[in-house]
Amino acid sequence: MLNAVHHIAIICSNYEQSKQFYTEVLGLTIIREVYRAERQSYKLDLAVNGQYIIELFSFPSPPARPSRPEACGLRHLAFAVTDLAAASTQLQQHNIVTEPIRTDEFTGKRFTFFADPDGLPIELYEA
Repeated sequence: MLNAVHHIAIICSNYEQSKQFYTEVLGLTIIREVYRAERQSYKLDLAVNGQYIIELFSFPSPPARPSRPEACGLRHLAFAVTDLAAASTQLQQHNIVTEPIRTDEFTGKRFTFFADPDGLPIELYEA
């Protein structure tokens, strides 16, 4: 029935800060940016390696929602990287705190977590 993940929608509290984080820090590319005046909302479509992956939204006063890794609901976003140590170092150069690198006990692959500007947990997984 399903073919693939089409996109992930994220509502941010500070559009410019989140746009900068996802594009300049994480390196996602902008496909399209639209301001919807009737909703006082931006919609930013972002891609990883040319593949549409994230819709970043802004709304005037979005309600807060817990987004700790163990909260009920969406747990985290995970991105595959080739060199986890290099990716972690690059994030730290942007003053992004990463957790200590751990190893997945089932796959033997290394991973770490960090947070976006709104505290959304993001995982880097060495593929």
